[in-house]
Amino acid sequence: MDAKKLRHIERRMDRSKRASNPDNYNEDGTIKRGKKLSWNFSKRYMSLKAKRKDIHRKLVAKRKQAHETLANDILFQGSDVRVETMRFQSLQKKVKKTTRNKKNGRINRKKRYGKSLLNHAPAMLITILDRKLGYQGKSVKKIDTYATKASQFNHGTGDYTKKQLNERWNNILGFPVQRDIYSAFLIRNTKDSLDTVDVGLCNTQWDDFLELHNREIARIQQSSSKTLYWFVKPDKTKRLP
Repeated sequence: MDAKKLRHIERRMDRSKRASNPDNYNEDGTIKRGKKLSWNFSKRYMSLKAKRKDIHRKLVAKRKQAHETLANDILFQGSDVRVETMRFQSLQKKVKKTTRNKKNGRINRKKRYGKSLLNHAPAMLITILDRKLGYQGKSVKKIDTYATKASQFNHGTGDYTKKQLNERWNNILGFPVQRDIYSAFLIRNTKDSLDTVDVGLCNTQWDDFLELHNREIARIQQSSSKTLYWFVKPDKTKRLP
């Protein structure tokens, strides 16, 4: 609810800013470039700005509390924590190249995952896990993402296949498996060198994984969350569990 309230406040701030500074905008609504602009802010705008700051403060506190709880839940399962190395800052940057949609000819959005990273702070979770593991003399193990290619690998065939972002399902040994859950399974079963998947270990644990996977998919499909459903929505090209 705080995130939704924040969006409403930012829209009201934008409308107030435009109303107070009409000469600073072009006819198409974009800000004028090429010269230093002078901005005027109303009392209403400053009041909304203070509310936005307070919401951000609360969001930071709630997010950290949630990450601390999640880290405890993860460490309750074990102390061998493995994650993919990822540069989260690069995911925040907008796409430089301008492209068009092949179907309607419109320019594609250049935005990436900046807002999602702001709301969920995955780097903070890893930092908290690493701190808690440090009390045991351990640390988070970061696998070699480029060498492992967990999102592309199929331990049944040994092949690597690139997939589009909207392809959420893999066909592994004749069974449809959710892509992200399967990637986590592979990362869990990497060798101590952290750059290769242990296929033998995957084969040993496959039956147990498949049972737990199908149980989790059924649970998520019953969820009212549209975001979660997007990750498990049926793929028309595959037979789902």
